[in-house]
Amino acid sequence: MITIKLRVFFIASVVLLGITGSRKNWAQPSTTSIKSVLNVQLRSQRLQDSQPIYRPVIDSQSWQANKTAVIVCDMWDSHHCYRAVKRATELAPRMNAFLDTVREQGATIIHAPSGCMSAYQDHPARKRAAEISKAVPLPAGINQWCYSIDREADEDYPIDQSDGGEDDAPEEHEAWRQQLIRQGRNPRSPWKKQMDALTIDASCDFISDRGDEIWSLLKQRSIDNVMLVGVHTNMCVLGRPFGLRQLAKNHVNVALVRDLTDTMYNPAAKPFVNHFTGTDLVIDYIERTVCPTISSEQILGGSAFRFSSDTRPTIVMMIGESEYATAETLPRYALENLGKTFRVRYVLEHHDRDNHFVGLDGLDEADLLVVSVRRKPLPGEQLQRVRDYISAGKSVLGIRTASHAFCLRNSAPPEGLVDWPEFDREVFGGNYTNHHPNTLSSKVFPAAPLPQQSPLARGIEIRPFRQGGSLYKVRPLVSTATVLAIGRAEGVGDEPVAWAYTRVDGGQSFYTSLGHRQDFRTDEFIELLDQVIKTYSGVGNTH
Repeated sequence: MITIKLRVFFIASVVLLGITGSRKNWAQPSTTSIKSVLNVQLRSQRLQDSQPIYRPVIDSQSWQANKTAVIVCDMWDSHHCYRAVKRATELAPRMNAFLDTVREQGATIIHAPSGCMSAYQDHPARKRAAEISKAVPLPAGINQWCYSIDREADEDYPIDQSDGGEDDAPEEHEAWRQQLIRQGRNPRSPWKKQMDALTIDASCDFISDRGDEIWSLLKQRSIDNVMLVGVHTNMCVLGRPFGLRQLAKNHVNVALVRDLTDTMYNPAAKPFVNHFTGTDLVIDYIERTVCPTISSEQILGGSAFRFSSDTRPTIVMMIGESEYATAETLPRYALENLGKTFRVRYVLEHHDRDNHFVGLDGLDEADLLVVSVRRKPLPGEQLQRVRDYISAGKSVLGIRTASHAFCLRNSAPPEGLVDWPEFDREVFGGNYTNHHPNTLSSKVFPAAPLPQQSPLARGIEIRPFRQGGSLYKVRPLVSTATVLAIGRAEGVGDEPVAWAYTRVDGGQSFYTSLGHRQDFRTDEFIELLDQVIKTYSGVGNTH
């Protein structure tokens, strides 16, 4: 009996010491799991020299957990936007699992529900933060919002958030406003504390919304790396005194956890895209101008978090050619034509490693692969990913140079790379051999008559238009290919320029030798591309 009483007293003493903080120097980092390492893949985007093209940069780093902090930004218990509340509520369990995991490994957790400190005035985590001695010197403006940093000067901001970003339907917004009033909350600023779904560990966490306190905490605990989670990406996460901009401009190794965040963006505002596409655009902007990002599955395993209301089909665009500038034209086309319906992911060459592509793991969840690659043998593992996607019977769309995507002209691949010279015939049913002279003008016509046995051909309308580039020599196609459009030029035979093909594996492919920069300025080509993408991704015929 005495032993049991002593054990209870010991546990109570430990808890008491954790709550009061009176026996621990909280300026020192945790010694728990001091050797724990967080292996992360930092993703950023770098402008390619002499071209307006961003290429991905992946930086693999190993962070000592006890020298790493996570800041939880404004995960309030309520909000004036009903849909923002729904999304934050859905996000919270995944975020809490992330916090639990890194906390257990020894990372510092800082909860920053801005404007809610009065709710925590007696909380050990709030007292702990307030007791940290102020660092000397403090960065200028550390307690102020930061609306931009120098690196953003030359980059256009991707969304219009001037309306506040609320995406509620009018009737649901009014119903939510009335509910907040009944709860005794201010409908414009109803938050009072952080949501309860996120655990605040009284024994070791911190609570603060002040830039100077958080900065001092990072410095005095020798924190080298910071991750931000929370909302909203385009507002508080970027601009708060403890946000991405302040930390980045003051040379902190900071990263956004890109799947543990959400934007305030209204699809009724420019660029008139799906709410989640708006978030994707802001994340791209951050990776280009502010700091890199990571994803929660790097810590938790499994797959990245995705909102249940994000039902966009996923298109992966693999781009690796410079002759026709599809690294510019395809993303522009996607933003203007696909942003309301589709989730678009890009697989691009690493900024300083030719023939090595970044993002091929995205094929695991792709509904359609768009290939615009020219003569790029790949590392064996990467080409196998492409082969695996195709052999699974999934849809493929080839743009122009995709007919000779993964092989060199009349030569073997360099050491360490492998080719796929049969890609054209096996995947598209094609037979590319060369092209007619660039000076030979050609025009595109619908095949006569359009083969109605093809599901893609039913209801499709192809209007004649002038082709922007040279006419490819592709005859003869595999006999089962269904030609939808032909190119015609003076003095040469007609050549197929767009066709559908059912592969041996049963999957559907579509190929077009069109895709010159000028083609992307042509309404008729855009209409054809829209039709193919919507049909092959499962969205359906829109004509």
